[in-house]
Amino acid sequence: MRISVVDVGSNAVRLVVADAEGGVPLPVHTAKWRLRLSEHVKPGCSIPEEDIDRLALAVAEASRTATRWGAAGPLAFATAVVRAAPNRREVLRAVRTRTGVGLCTLPGEVEAELTFLGARRWMGWRSGPLALLDIGGGSLEVAFGRGRLPDFVASLPLGAGRLTHEFLQGQDPPLPEQMRALRRKVRHQLRDAAARIRWEGPRTAVVTSRTFQQLGRLCGASPGRHGPFMERQLYRQDLRTAIDRLAALPAAERARLPGISAPRAEQSLAGAVVAHTAMKLTGLKAVTICPWAIREGVLLRHIEDGASWWAEINRLNEAPALPDPVPLLIATATR
Repeated sequence: MRISVVDVGSNAVRLVVADAEGGVPLPVHTAKWRLRLSEHVKPGCSIPEEDIDRLALAVAEASRTATRWGAAGPLAFATAVVRAAPNRREVLRAVRTRTGVGLCTLPGEVEAELTFLGARRWMGWRSGPLALLDIGGGSLEVAFGRGRLPDFVASLPLGAGRLTHEFLQGQDPPLPEQMRALRRKVRHQLRDAAARIRWEGPRTAVVTSRTFQQLGRLCGASPGRHGPFMERQLYRQDLRTAIDRLAALPAAERARLPGISAPRAEQSLAGAVVAHTAMKLTGLKAVTICPWAIREGVLLRHIEDGASWWAEINRLNEAPALPDPVPLLIATATR
């Protein structure tokens, strides 16, 4: 049996087609369509019609690719850039009408839960009480748990793209006062979640997302070509040095640094500030970079729990608009 996942993120639409025999999602094909929505859509603003068109075309191509690789209709979801858009429902309707794919949005807390599941399965039970940090374009997800699913999750408006728009526009490289304002915002938003992680005292801390992977490479971790089984660590003291290095350069020159890609060069500085502040406030001196994240979490949840949980996510997306689908968080995070 093959299943597929389509992830509409802040920078790209990503497809994973995986074999699901034996309960482990083993990828057989991956693909990416770069949209850079975070560059075109300011936080809290509607997604323009031309970007909806581009998004629908990418999802349609991803669906066709999944079919060619023998997978059924993809489990398709969008993260913060679509979730926070005032015209979110219009975007979801447009994609469904034009492509036949039931794209949905996930609450940030459910993103954290699914990412935690992926990390737990990758790290194994020997990792013990596990803390998770995941930096996206629009939000930061934080989770902690002792079992398969987390006991505590939080989704905070601290995505690298969002903070770049909010604090680091207009000057390249940024001014010192811009950096101070950015740090104040991150510390304030992280205070409560970080206190919970410190109180829990995790045995193992993992980080996921492309932002953390690129920061890890900048700080000396092995490159991706060495494969997913190479252990990669990220140290807080190295991140502190990396922030100064990134802040001294304009975005175009950051792309020449090890690990920093051109599409993410502009937001790499904000991502580094969030990563360092989160590690400092939670008391983590080192973290493990985990290659499994939300896409693998979706695949695992589908394999382990069947299709009913995904149907519930889609049902909530079709229901009348709510300020925040908190009941789903309560039902899943305590399971």
